[in-house]
Amino acid sequence: MDHPPTRRGRLRVYLGAAPGVGKTYKMLDEAQRRAARGTDVVVGFVETHARVHTAEQLDGLEIVPRRRVAYRGSSYEEMDLDAVLLRRPEVAVVDELAHTNVPGVEHAKRWEDVDVLLDAGIDVITTVNVQHLESLNDVVEAITGVRQRETVPDHVVRDADAVELVDMSPQALRRRLAHGNVYAADKVDAALSRYFREGNLAALRELALLWVADRVDEGLELYRQKHRINATWPTRERIVVAVTGGPESPTLLRRAALIAGRTAGGEWLAVYVARGDGLSGTSPDQLARQHTMVKDMGGSFHTVVSDDVATGILEFARAENASQILIGASRRGRWSTAFRPGVGERVIDGSGDIDVHIVSHDQARQGTRDRQRRPDLGLRRTVVGYVLGVLLPIVTALLLVATSDLHDLTLESMLMLSVVVVVAIVGGLVPALVAAVISAVLLNWYFVEPLHTLTIARGQYVVVIAVFVVVGAAVASVVDLAAGRAAQARRASSEADALAVLSHSLLRAGESLPAVLTQACEVFSMTGAAILARDEKGWTTVVAHGDAPASVDTADVDVPIDDRTFLVLRGRTLAASDRRLVTAYAAHAAVILERARAATEQARAVQLAETDRTRTALLAAVSHDLRSPLAAIKAAVSSLRNDEIAWSEEDEAELLMTIEESADRLDALVANLLDMSRLRTGAITALPTDVDVESVVRRAVAPLPEADRVDVRVDADLPLVHADAGLLERVLANLCENALKHTDSRVTVQGSAYVESDGVPLVCLRIVDHGPGVPSDAFDQLFAPFQRLGDVPQGDGVGLGLAVARGLTEAMSGTLDAEETPGGGLTFVLSLPRAKATDGAPEAEVAPYRPEPEDATDPAVEEDRR
Repeated sequence: MDHPPTRRGRLRVYLGAAPGVGKTYKMLDEAQRRAARGTDVVVGFVETHARVHTAEQLDGLEIVPRRRVAYRGSSYEEMDLDAVLLRRPEVAVVDELAHTNVPGVEHAKRWEDVDVLLDAGIDVITTVNVQHLESLNDVVEAITGVRQRETVPDHVVRDADAVELVDMSPQALRRRLAHGNVYAADKVDAALSRYFREGNLAALRELALLWVADRVDEGLELYRQKHRINATWPTRERIVVAVTGGPESPTLLRRAALIAGRTAGGEWLAVYVARGDGLSGTSPDQLARQHTMVKDMGGSFHTVVSDDVATGILEFARAENASQILIGASRRGRWSTAFRPGVGERVIDGSGDIDVHIVSHDQARQGTRDRQRRPDLGLRRTVVGYVLGVLLPIVTALLLVATSDLHDLTLESMLMLSVVVVVAIVGGLVPALVAAVISAVLLNWYFVEPLHTLTIARGQYVVVIAVFVVVGAAVASVVDLAAGRAAQARRASSEADALAVLSHSLLRAGESLPAVLTQACEVFSMTGAAILARDEKGWTTVVAHGDAPASVDTADVDVPIDDRTFLVLRGRTLAASDRRLVTAYAAHAAVILERARAATEQARAVQLAETDRTRTALLAAVSHDLRSPLAAIKAAVSSLRNDEIAWSEEDEAELLMTIEESADRLDALVANLLDMSRLRTGAITALPTDVDVESVVRRAVAPLPEADRVDVRVDADLPLVHADAGLLERVLANLCENALKHTDSRVTVQGSAYVESDGVPLVCLRIVDHGPGVPSDAFDQLFAPFQRLGDVPQGDGVGLGLAVARGLTEAMSGTLDAEETPGGGLTFVLSLPRAKATDGAPEAEVAPYRPEPEDATDPAVEEDRR
């Protein structure tokens, strides 16, 4: 009687970002290593894809014969699950975990076969690519344009006992492909231009790395739960660096970038705390430069509004789940920080479990040039002023009483007056008046005879007390007025800074409206800004930044730019004095809008001038090329009409052929000239429809001379393109004709589908030749009109074919470029927008590394990959 296994088998998965990185090789290398240790290892199923080095790894390993399965008149090979179970090895090697089995096999998917082997207590080593994981299927399709039909549930791989990433850089993988180490030579060009583009490989590699990293995090969390570890383990660092816009900020930013770069997955954020009372004390130009610096070093810049800088930093750090805070050492002097803690000290006090780093810099402890940063004395200073206004006169009076033998009334009056001045400096006018009254009462009580009464014995003392009160009030008023003037000066300085930035940006031709709106939000501590245009239908947003209002009615601030255009801000209501600066921003925006209109008019004028230049060049360029075919036609016709010469049938046929060829050349030349003229004047309008690529290619190639040298290799399931069929036929005819002229070998037209980096689905046509090629620095010159590269004889065209082809392609919203053919030659790459899928129509797919069946359950095409 068979006994059930005492344990479930262990699963080891080799995960790759793309085909060809070496997963199967690594799997077989592990199998060889275990077999050398004496472990019983068998190969259940391995697909070598005819790769020599992979096949060599099978030497010495026992291979279980595959099972033959008949389906729809064909025979296919699958893993013989029953044979492997009967053999009962310690380890089974099973390739391609996501493979779909042929109908007729017990399980639909190979991962289900593997699950049976694991239940039987057999360890399994297998492989899978990241694009076959079910959760990443949509992501991979968005990147590569390929919908993977063969997928494996994520939990199958996540539950594996070991997942090893087989990694390779995109450049190295493309070199392997170009050297023929992955696919056969006839498939290399298509693979490099489709699935194996460098951007695709880089994105897939990042997906694989992130997926494995997430699995490592899951394993770490399970370990912590198992061992009941509750302390925080900061495996990923998030660093917040507080900047002021001052000269020390670049030092802090570089330090933050350095610390974040030392840890895997480290992230850093720069934060500037703007006051909630309006204009900041920092030059917007300085902030703009540091914003650029943060972006260049890989961080992100943020602006928050808070009346207290330390509170703003801490709230931002906690909201971003930061693990560290970087703050520059205080620029205030030691005596100043001794009486009032700086931002760094207050952040440390409230940081809790967030580490705080105080970074030294050249400006530390050197004091600040502008100590009075606030536009008014503030609540805190006012309260302190009242406390000092009450306590300081009393303390001073008691000290004077204790030392009454050392001074007279004159010195006592001056000392009490100095107390009033101190209170005025600290607390302003009203606390100083309180101090003056209290000081006058104490002076009368303790130092004016009769003592300890409010009665004044001598008249001159009345004058002294009165003068004392008046002088105290006058000094307090002067101090308060000076504080107000200082606040106005600081505000004017901020406005001057902002206006200077505006003036500087106005002189820069590259200034844009988004930059103006961003700057306005930073200067006025706003959450959003926009420029709105009004028409008969309502408000239209010209450009916006942040949480911008959609109409003037919903804006907190609105300033007209012209009769129909407004600059609007959202965040808070501005004082009337601040609106002057907003008006300056509106005027700057008006200049930019006017500059844009002028640029449009200039472009229109340039287009007209270019049209005139093109017409002149056309007339100059065709002087010879038009006359050559006309002269040949005239000569042939004159010869045929000459009755004095008896032409043989062969001679007549040759003359007629000359006429026909010259007429064809003339027709092609005139067509290109007309097309180029229409392109230059914008007279060509494409009428795009959904077009079948293969039929257009064959129609374009058929009339060409030497059309038998053109191989059309368009995927049978290539999706339709959204293009003008007539224009597309002209483009393909020009490209193929150009390729045939410059090579004696065969020309290949390949078609494939992919998704561009911005998510736009495209269809790519490649016209490949193996001729002498063109230097890469001359690719752009290829498409310039009236350009003929190389030793092209006179009368062989005016160099318009490729220029017309690119112009017609762009008229269809496509692109036409050139690149080197691997192994030598030139390849034209024609990309056109893919037609939108219609209801009920099958999705177009392009297999990344092997043909896939039309239907997931139909293996009729599976023979291609055997």
